[in-house]
Amino acid sequence: MALTLAAGYFGHSLALIGEAGHNFSDALALILSWLAVWLQARPPDRVKTFGYHRSAVLAAFVNASALVGLSLYLFYEAYERLRNPSPVNAPLMMGVAIVGLAMNGGISAALFRASRGDINVRSAFVHMAGDAVGSLGILIGAAVIYFTGIAAIDPILSILIGGLIIWTAWDIVQESLNILLEGLPRDLTLDQVVAEVRGVGGVLDVHDLHIWTLGPRMLAMSCHIKIADIPPSESGEILKRVNQVLGEHFEIRHTTIQFEHEVCIEPCGMMERDSVTRNAVP
Repeated sequence: MALTLAAGYFGHSLALIGEAGHNFSDALALILSWLAVWLQARPPDRVKTFGYHRSAVLAAFVNASALVGLSLYLFYEAYERLRNPSPVNAPLMMGVAIVGLAMNGGISAALFRASRGDINVRSAFVHMAGDAVGSLGILIGAAVIYFTGIAAIDPILSILIGGLIIWTAWDIVQESLNILLEGLPRDLTLDQVVAEVRGVGGVLDVHDLHIWTLGPRMLAMSCHIKIADIPPSESGEILKRVNQVLGEHFEIRHTTIQFEHEVCIEPCGMMERDSVTRNAVP
């Protein structure tokens, strides 16, 4: 980051200065991601009964939001530079871009495998991959400036880098915000889950269904299930089959299920009972 910032300042390259800011946010992103990994490994206690799994999601949201803010700043600076062009030291840009491409590419490769299924690590990977692509773009742009002398390419590059950052970060902003607001996990629909649970022998109805994400790779669900008026010892087998279906089909392994044998007369929460059962497969 220091090398890129110094080169951008002395070489009059807005693209390098923007890349330095991006690198700085990446350093913070990696620190936040590491801290989140450490926190989510801590066991639950009397206050944090679910543990600290949401810390990883919060870190991802902060990281991605910071990237969007940085991109808006790059757009503003690029606009000012287009209005008042200044000469750029293209060879210096090329040298720093080569170093940045090697470093960011290596870190991205190290994070790629661990990024699958973990939004926190994925946000860190997106940061570094975006830096690698940005370094590649600066390298190509610097070569074009060197051979053509067109200084406007530098702010145009910074605009493209900013657009790339927003494109890669926005998906993480949406997903992490959905998790923090306890929205339905990605790639799941209520109808799918209700249909599978209703297909379990002994289940007559499903309502008051809520599904949310506790943290990376941790889905939770609560619901009311109507069954026949049978002894509790017999309902245990139904519960076992329901949890097996939820785990195998949807990877939902943390459940709170309330059995009922009469019509639920209490309010069913934010989601009306009929909105679930109406669309369910009978």
